[in-house]
Amino acid sequence: MIDENVGAQIIADATKIARLTTSTENSGRIIVATGRGGTGKSTFVALLARYVRSPLLLLDIDPDQCLASMLGIDLEAVKIETEVGREIPIETLSDVTRKIEEEDAFAELGGGPPTAKIPLLLQWYTTYHSEKFDLISLGTRWTEGDYRSANFLFEFIIPSIGENYTNIVIDSPAGLEHLNRRIASEVDDIFDVIDPSQKSFKHVERAKRIIEEVKIEFKNFYVIAGYRVPEELEDQIKKRTKINYLGKIAYDKEVEEYVFAGKPLLELPSSSTAYNSVKQLMRKAGY
Repeated sequence: MIDENVGAQIIADATKIARLTTSTENSGRIIVATGRGGTGKSTFVALLARYVRSPLLLLDIDPDQCLASMLGIDLEAVKIETEVGREIPIETLSDVTRKIEEEDAFAELGGGPPTAKIPLLLQWYTTYHSEKFDLISLGTRWTEGDYRSANFLFEFIIPSIGENYTNIVIDSPAGLEHLNRRIASEVDDIFDVIDPSQKSFKHVERAKRIIEEVKIEFKNFYVIAGYRVPEELEDQIKKRTKINYLGKIAYDKEVEEYVFAGKPLLELPSSSTAYNSVKQLMRKAGY
């Protein structure tokens, strides 16, 4: 038992079944961005989203919803239209978790097992659609408890709708716990964004070890230097990480101005030094 709450137990049990019966084999390319807090990880993901091919699915599993802000989206103000034409606020995975735990969500779907109902809830109520990308966010949990149930729901997304997208990008929260939870068992490329600190080097080492220990399958693990890393340290990074080092995200004053003003980084001019540096990094990685 993970919780005395019946809804939480339903989610946990459904997730165990889904792990045994679903596959990500037919999904698009799965990309994970990780790193310590403040390294520029969400900025990297937002600029990456401008470059990689659509259809694109962005998965923000940071409770602070930084990625939505970088994209100029106020999720708390977004309305979506349901299957029956009703306009309702968009929900996060944490919102849906609360509804399931309060045993309200399944009533709308009638009969059927949770393994079938949960993907429908996620598709209908949590997906923000735009011309360039779709976005699903973990969101903030406003009530007592942890994020375990919401992270279990995350595991349903890629197996159920991943085949609809060419690229799937996961923006991870700061730290390493999401790796221990094995939020995705099979990914293509992992990008660890670092800052000029010993802690960032340690993060790379620990992230790589956890990924191997919990048996997350991946094709490539890359290190990227955030814009605050001095160029003279790049040779040291190559020696210290002993992992594929792609290069550095360029400093760009316009990025700071856009973030402060709440403007979407996707609207940066094509001359943006930060965007063009990310474009070059991704080309090195084969994108």
